[in-house]
Amino acid sequence: MAPDTPSAAPADGAAPAEPVVHPATPARTLLRLTLPAILVGVMTSLLFLAVEGLAENLENVLWETLPDALGIGRYSSLWMISMLTATGIAVGLVVWKVYGHAGPDPATTGLGGPPLSPGVIPGLLIASTLALAGGVSLGPEFPIIAANIGLAHWLGRRAAPGAPAALWVSLASAGTIGALFGTPVAAALVISEALTHSPGEASLWDRLFAPLAAAGAGAMTTTLLAHPTFDMDLPVLTHPGWGDLLAAMTVATLAALVGLLGCYAFPSIHTGFQRLRHPMLMLPLGGLLLGLLGALGGPLTLFKGLEQVKELTSDIGAWSAGDLAKMTAVKLVALLVAAACGFRGGRIFPAVFVGAAFGLFAHAVVPEVDPSIGVAAGVLGVLLATTRQGWVSLFTAAVLAASPAMLALLCLASLPAWLVVTGRPQLELDASGHALH
Repeated sequence: MAPDTPSAAPADGAAPAEPVVHPATPARTLLRLTLPAILVGVMTSLLFLAVEGLAENLENVLWETLPDALGIGRYSSLWMISMLTATGIAVGLVVWKVYGHAGPDPATTGLGGPPLSPGVIPGLLIASTLALAGGVSLGPEFPIIAANIGLAHWLGRRAAPGAPAALWVSLASAGTIGALFGTPVAAALVISEALTHSPGEASLWDRLFAPLAAAGAGAMTTTLLAHPTFDMDLPVLTHPGWGDLLAAMTVATLAALVGLLGCYAFPSIHTGFQRLRHPMLMLPLGGLLLGLLGALGGPLTLFKGLEQVKELTSDIGAWSAGDLAKMTAVKLVALLVAAACGFRGGRIFPAVFVGAAFGLFAHAVVPEVDPSIGVAAGVLGVLLATTRQGWVSLFTAAVLAASPAMLALLCLASLPAWLVVTGRPQLELDASGHALH
């Protein structure tokens, strides 16, 4: 019998692999990052709250004060079509005439990206605010993150020229995501997906330290000033069983397929609008189509979708399976049209509505599917397909469910859904108009 040998030695006699060591970052280095991180986090939240507040006030004028003064129904088909078309004209003028054309084509942008020139940011924020107030099916996240990255990079490079540019990008991204979700956890999860472990690099938590501080500052600023909540008042699932696991996996997988339908259609819709070649043709036409979709799907299918999800889940059972299927399809098409024709906005919150409506549809068709499982798994599947951000998809679904017992179900439900979406087209295009994979 051969003598005992170290188990780490490979059979071919080669030297055993050295363990990868990630050097610790000195505490004083991390402490020096704390103040700029907190300042950036607070700044990102304040800009987000300012845009949100302005958009909400303008929304009240456009959808309540103005139609009341004109004696027109607030959400009549005529008003929805007119308002969305007018919003397309207004945003088209901004994209056409304002310096920087409101930033790059939104169909080719995701969370983050290279810093924008400061001169481009006002046009981007104006276009985004108009879209939010006008009822366009897009959220604030992409433009706000892009604006905050541009501002933080511009100010940071002047305040600390020796600091790497990537620092300001990561702080602004983390701070904005923390502000958007009201918690730094989402930002930590997003950034951890982007970080790689290579020999000689700092450990994961050393690299997360400053972004987490920025995210915490952004989240606390938003929480203290605006008191946001993702609570949907869904029934709490306390003791899930095998049937619940099967339901979660099935709904998440089917929802991922629904999201993929949009991903496959997105390049063709974008190409169709690009053939018009001018923002004053693309955006008014897009606005008109969104108005028609709103008239078809009802007022819940307008706007970014988060408040509409709360209304959708506030009276489970009030909507028929046909109503929910229609809202799912209309909101998905509205998201594709809004993102393809050039409106500036994010795709996460509208995708949440699509997933929630699909989950409630599953509950309406099969009442044995718990509505909490339907909503959470539906959101998980659609977000996995449209964002390809695993942690954010799982985190958002878990927050909506607000039930610790759901975590295990959602983790397992994400596995077949991920197998469906991985390697498939994303809801984002490259510069040539082809879908990213």
